[in-house]
Amino acid sequence: MGFGAEIQKKFSKIFNFFPSRVMLYSSTHIYICMKRYFKSSWFLARRGRRQTLKNVAEDESLNLTKDTFFKFAFSFNSEDSREALRSLLSACTRREVTDVQIINNDVNTLYQGAKQSRLDVCVTFNDGEAASLEMQACKTSDELGKRAEYYAVMLVAGQEAHGKTYRDIKRVYQIFFLNDVLYANSDKIPRRYYYQEEAEHDRLSNLTEIIFYELPKLEKLVAECLKKRKKTKFLTKEEKWCIYLRYRHEKRAKTLIERLCYEEVGIMKAEQTIYKVSPSYKEYIRKLGILKNNLDHNQAMLESREAGIAEGIEKGREEGREAGIAEGIEKGHEEGREAGIAEGIEKGREEEKNEYRLFVIDMLDKGFTPEEIRQRL
Repeated sequence: MGFGAEIQKKFSKIFNFFPSRVMLYSSTHIYICMKRYFKSSWFLARRGRRQTLKNVAEDESLNLTKDTFFKFAFSFNSEDSREALRSLLSACTRREVTDVQIINNDVNTLYQGAKQSRLDVCVTFNDGEAASLEMQACKTSDELGKRAEYYAVMLVAGQEAHGKTYRDIKRVYQIFFLNDVLYANSDKIPRRYYYQEEAEHDRLSNLTEIIFYELPKLEKLVAECLKKRKKTKFLTKEEKWCIYLRYRHEKRAKTLIERLCYEEVGIMKAEQTIYKVSPSYKEYIRKLGILKNNLDHNQAMLESREAGIAEGIEKGREEGREAGIAEGIEKGHEEGREAGIAEGIEKGREEEKNEYRLFVIDMLDKGFTPEEIRQRL
């Protein structure tokens, strides 16, 4: 096999992009064509970026508001995924982030029946600081505020304390991206919480920070961007990331997402992470999402059933009490009737005796003898 044929076979996928007029007859032709086609290095980067954006428009399956896809995009074992995570974390914390490392966050449950997977992304960065990022697809029956505080406490308590002082405890962040609205009376996004004095508002410390991003509140801002009333270059890094997470899968936001990919390297890295994965792994993620949705549905049904049973028992008790009261009243009436009958009989006997007595006295007054009176009775 000649040099030209060998190169042509090795780079056949690349040559498929060449115009049909390009004919490869020898190594010289190959060299000339490659030199002309790849005239400068920026062309490759530009073409790759355009191909990625084309993939964004064609694929509608990866909805990042689904927690399974969210975790996949930001915990995949690749440099692109780590760079995307670093960029997102930097936007959320409003600080420079370096040395991001994902840590194992499987739940250690107290009993086997409670075993489940955590779908948040736990990381350490900046020499020991920690953060947990979670996508909350919908409202749950639990109290999210308390859960956020609990997770933040776990991040603090999970730090190695042996041989260290309180000064060595690292800062932690608990970050929630919510595809729902918790605080309908406010348009503020994000909402940041920490311990502070109630009147003078001075912070107790910088140890913990809880952040909520209510993504549906972006609708007004996105509408302005789509109508080109607001340019994306004037958006904050937080706003760009939140728009990307919320609207990536929507057709109407296609051009907006493309602009964000051009402007934010981290967002482009997230896209490259998604499209570098094999179709089989994508299918696995989809099935995992379907399975989780089924489990969430079954759990909700179970909770509703248990609540219904409890309500039914309480209602049954109430109806039982009412039936018991009615039965008691009826029984009281019955006993009252029986007592009344007995009393009536006794009273009738007494009245009969009185009438007999009065009759005898009347007959005696009229001069009848006892024998005569007995015969008349």
